[in-house]
Amino acid sequence: MKNIINDKNFILYEDNHIIIVNKPSKIPVQGDKTGDTTLLDIVKNYIKITYKKPGNVYLGLPHRIDRPTSGIVILSKTSKSLSRINKMFREKKIKKTYWGIVKNKIQSESNMLIDFLKKNKKLNKSFAIKKEKAGFLESKLKYHMIKKLDYYYLYEIELITGRHHQIRAQFANTGSPIKGDVKYGFPRTNKDGSIHLHAREIDFIHPIKQISINIKAPPPHTDSLWKHCI
Repeated sequence: MKNIINDKNFILYEDNHIIIVNKPSKIPVQGDKTGDTTLLDIVKNYIKITYKKPGNVYLGLPHRIDRPTSGIVILSKTSKSLSRINKMFREKKIKKTYWGIVKNKIQSESNMLIDFLKKNKKLNKSFAIKKEKAGFLESKLKYHMIKKLDYYYLYEIELITGRHHQIRAQFANTGSPIKGDVKYGFPRTNKDGSIHLHAREIDFIHPIKQISINIKAPPPHTDSLWKHCI
């Protein structure tokens, strides 16, 4: 936990209302059946120690990213900022951009993907189909290829809707699953259990200060493949 807090790339922005962090892969945002230390635990502990807070620390969670995914997570330090950010997410006033690495090149270098997704809670997996069907939610994202690596391709992805495992399911549905994502069809895991999906950038108007916030999160610096993407 201490090493994460001391990483200069971990806390990307902080004021009295919100804190934006760069989540390492493999750390759950909130508690799950493993009982592992969560991102919420880490940031609450940081606030408690840094500001000498007595008692419980308030920290709201307006959005999440998947456990094996790295990158930007916004956390709210007040209930006022939480309610406003929740509203901004509902109204699609927060732009989220991801980086994803795949082995199989998508046919079009730049395009919009439109699929219909349904979450299977038991499997914790979403299934994507191309035609509208009852129980499936329309899911949209834009992508473009930004770099060709030796054996892989780097894509920048803008989420238009926010569905469960949306990027992972939609990319897999094109025949280009995210590297390391065996749940969605990549043939082998990454050694550290991560997948090569990174919440790269977020752009929004601060819910209290009403100033423009644009934050970019460096991808994991310990990963040699991500290093070639910068």
